[in-house]
Amino acid sequence: MKNVSVITMFFLSGFNETVNYRFILFFLSLLCYCIICLVNISLIVTIILDSNLHEPMYILLCVFCMNGLYGTTGLYPKFLWDLLSDVRAISYYGCLIQSQVVYTFVCGELSILAVMAYDRYVAICQPLKYHSVMSNQRVIRLAFFSWLTTFCIMVINNFLTSRLMLCSPYISRLFCVNWSIVQLACFPEQTAINSIFANITIIIYLLHGAFIIWSYMYIIKTCVNSIENRTKFMQTCVPHLVSLFTFVVTILLDVINMRLGSKVLPQTLQNFLSIEFFVIPPIMNPLMYGFKLTKIRKRICVVILKMK
Repeated sequence: MKNVSVITMFFLSGFNETVNYRFILFFLSLLCYCIICLVNISLIVTIILDSNLHEPMYILLCVFCMNGLYGTTGLYPKFLWDLLSDVRAISYYGCLIQSQVVYTFVCGELSILAVMAYDRYVAICQPLKYHSVMSNQRVIRLAFFSWLTTFCIMVINNFLTSRLMLCSPYISRLFCVNWSIVQLACFPEQTAINSIFANITIIIYLLHGAFIIWSYMYIIKTCVNSIENRTKFMQTCVPHLVSLFTFVVTILLDVINMRLGSKVLPQTLQNFLSIEFFVIPPIMNPLMYGFKLTKIRKRICVVILKMK
């Protein structure tokens, strides 16, 4: 009987379809990663250095961008290396670490969006209580707690995965995720606990999504009869809703890919669907917030004018 200690390396077979155009993909991926770093770091530095932006909404946006950098840094360096390598392999524990980073990034994104929804709910529906309820210190604690909770949940998922006896070292993706490792288990009955905890995790984050929807139902209801609130909604809530919509669409596409991809979709399309969450939101979110939020846009314009 094979056990987990026999497999010390995983081979990422998703790269098999990239051999003929790997240098083009390397250049595009490197360009994409550089853009992600540039736009996210620019927004983070702008918020940190400008005391006028030390408000709950901008602090959460700063955390949002930090999470984007965290997740993409967990993927792109290894991905770029694999594009130029002849053997696309990753160590067993390296695979678990990458899986931890990927899942924490994805679920952390939703957790931060939930805190942002609560912030907008208090700001628009209970404006008189806003400064007492959403102080800077409380926002930092909420953001840290939501991200740390996500990290701990994913640690448990990874621990349960590490118990499994695996019968194959081949992962049919471009990077490691728990789902792909669990599929390699020798005996289906081994994965029962993994499935139970995975379903609990899904329920937890579905509740995050339900909370966001509930918050915006009240926000929209409040904004209907108030021109001032409608203006505030358009300025501060629309970017958040676009981020949420992008998150939902990209995650649904990846879930469809994981569940049906190997049976229905060609490998090239599977590769695109698996990596698009690491391309679209990390670039789009900081750009959208940077252009839409007046204070940030003005601050960035001032910096650009000074550079000239």
